[in-house]
Amino acid sequence: MIELASVIILGILAQWFAWRFKIPAILPLLLIGLLVGPISTLFSEDGTKWIEPIWNGTKGLFPGESLFYFVSLSISIILFEGGLTLKFKEIKNVSSVISKLITLGSLITFFGAGIAVHYIYHTSWQISFLFSALIIVTGPTVITPILRNVPLKRDISAILKWEGILIDPIGALVAVLVFEFISVGEGHAFTKTALLEFGKIVLFGSTFGFTFAHALTLAMKKKLIPHYLLNVFSLATVLGVFVLSDAFAHESGLLAVVVMGMVIGNIGLPNLKELLYFKESLSVLLISILFILLSANINISDLLAIYNWNTVLLFVAVVFLVRPIGVFLSTYKSSLKTNEKLFISWVGPRGIVAAGIASLFGLKLVNLGIVGSELITPLVFMIVLGTVLLNATTARLIAKLLNVFLLKSDGVLIVGAGEFSRVIAKYLDQNNRHVVLVDSNMGNIKKAKELGLEAINEDVFSEELGNNIELNDIGYLMALTANPKINQHCILKFQNQFGEHGSFRLITSEEKNDPKKNPKEGLFSHTDDFVKLAEIVRNNPTIHEIEIESNTHYEALIEQAQNNDNLVPLFLRLSNGDIKIIPASGTVTEVDTGFKLVYLGEELNQNNS
Repeated sequence: MIELASVIILGILAQWFAWRFKIPAILPLLLIGLLVGPISTLFSEDGTKWIEPIWNGTKGLFPGESLFYFVSLSISIILFEGGLTLKFKEIKNVSSVISKLITLGSLITFFGAGIAVHYIYHTSWQISFLFSALIIVTGPTVITPILRNVPLKRDISAILKWEGILIDPIGALVAVLVFEFISVGEGHAFTKTALLEFGKIVLFGSTFGFTFAHALTLAMKKKLIPHYLLNVFSLATVLGVFVLSDAFAHESGLLAVVVMGMVIGNIGLPNLKELLYFKESLSVLLISILFILLSANINISDLLAIYNWNTVLLFVAVVFLVRPIGVFLSTYKSSLKTNEKLFISWVGPRGIVAAGIASLFGLKLVNLGIVGSELITPLVFMIVLGTVLLNATTARLIAKLLNVFLLKSDGVLIVGAGEFSRVIAKYLDQNNRHVVLVDSNMGNIKKAKELGLEAINEDVFSEELGNNIELNDIGYLMALTANPKINQHCILKFQNQFGEHGSFRLITSEEKNDPKKNPKEGLFSHTDDFVKLAEIVRNNPTIHEIEIESNTHYEALIEQAQNNDNLVPLFLRLSNGDIKIIPASGTVTEVDTGFKLVYLGEELNQNNS
């Protein structure tokens, strides 16, 4: 009981530590697992591990093959959650670079790493290609924290993010297929039996995944499942599909849950976000437990087996030879510059799928007596730990050296995509500012996209917005919803992440009636609340610019605007084209020659100014 509780507690503490210091959680999780596992045998009095995952006499958490079952079921849930995030419409729109990275790049990694480990460690071709299949994947669980901590140019960030998401199920499928070729027929690969098993995996995995995805979706839409049981019922269905598919075709369960997740993620399920949140929380817990257990299960003899220069040579070959070749060939004749290709080549950390499936397959092949299989788990863990440690500690430095670091974060995040917000966003977009609208109302989002604006359908109370890598260049936050509580919440929650240069919100009706309560984060003027702005944009949704002659002229214009219910001051446009948001106080540091006042509504009477 103490060991099991310790694993959970240490796992969550590692996740907190990773969040606090902005590093991939996999790094502290692996280190903790190695410390309480193989390394602890060097310090314990009887030479046993502090935490022993597999049953060993009177110690151990999982007797017999129960660890295999726990790992398999956990990975099925993690892969299902990954499948839910894959959107076919997004795949269609990704650049050719991403498409080539997950196809040509995967093939180069598969053959390149396989050849490298074969000649460096003299393993059989079957074991060599199983190793290379396992390290194809990068994975969002390790890429996302790095990208969140290192602001990059948007195209590079998007390429790395989508490569990590799309390549996960591909790598898992290739690893399953290679494993099947090895394990069937007592290790005699590429036999008729192995080919038949391969066909069964594809047939049953895709069929079960597709069928049960539609069945679960239909049950939800017909409200055959009560709301409070939706998440746990879905979890039970995923586990059931995995086990059932595996019973018909050994190792087809992983493919089944990936297909099931992809189908549900693209079928228009109304409860998809709620399901995603639940699965994400569950995945965090499972990842925390898995990494500690799997790394703790490695024996000190396994670590000593790869404690040599061959391991260094293999790591160098994978990171500095195979990955760059794959990236440069995949980006051939693309619009990416050489420095951008070099950075993408540098960032390729491996994650949970590689480590989890490696432990599962490695242990199974060892039990089958396959020669060289004892090297699979430690070598894959070496690649995982090495790439995560390398990328997490050097990504920011390399990004700056290669000039792909995002130096200017002047994008604007507008919370609320109503008509007033869309008018402002369109003006900013036409003046070369990156603008992103966020709203939970799908109708508002649709109207924003029809105007050619970037818009996200998201609830600001969820954690998804803070995890969105595409918002790396956001430096301004404007909360423009009709709900004062939501506006205030956005300021408190996101000002540190998105409000580097300023966080603003609409003033409330109470603040409007009492200028003394004018908040420092108030927008536009102390007389402009949501009701007034909605009325102005309904009557005259036109944005005007007027040149400012002096500070005195500017102050007169602001005063005139505040006394006019038919217009609202928005921004100051500088002589170099930059745009400054006007706070509710109306104060600015200094007005210079060529500055313009940007306002919405009826035209100002310059004679009175």
